[in-house]
Amino acid sequence: MNLLTIILPVWVRWLTLISAAAVFGTIVYNKGRQVEGEKHIAYLAEQSARTLKIAKAQQMVVTQTQIKYVDRIKTIIGKGETIEKQVPIYITQADNARFAVNAGFVRLYDAAWSGDDPGPAADSDREPARISLAQVAAVDASNATTCRAWRELALGLREYYAHLQAATNATKQF
Repeated sequence: MNLLTIILPVWVRWLTLISAAAVFGTIVYNKGRQVEGEKHIAYLAEQSARTLKIAKAQQMVVTQTQIKYVDRIKTIIGKGETIEKQVPIYITQADNARFAVNAGFVRLYDAAWSGDDPGPAADSDREPARISLAQVAAVDASNATTCRAWRELALGLREYYAHLQAATNATKQF
């Protein structure tokens, strides 16, 4: 008999062999997991870098759009205020006395801005509305200024989202 057979029974030898195989398998398995973990970390780093590029590109779009459209809206409001101040120059008290604004005009004007139906015309629509022509001109100038400012805002938002989308898509391709 062999010395190994005398000292170690068969089941101990098998147990040792299986344990060694298990340890070797665990080492190989953990090495594979480590490689996959490193791949995952590299993927996350790439995604983080891409996200940072997108954020920087989007910030540039925000800044450029804000500079462009804030100035435009300030210009529109300034011009509108100037026009409103000129109402007394263009429409004098004599003009107010000569041209009456009737209740029907006011009713139609209010209906147009609210989007409501003014209803059928009545005899009361022919009566004076106690609103001067200068007041109508000032309100109309203010409304026009506001509409122009909102138009610029809407155009700015459209341009902003188009540039934002282009910046986002451009950085995704890298």
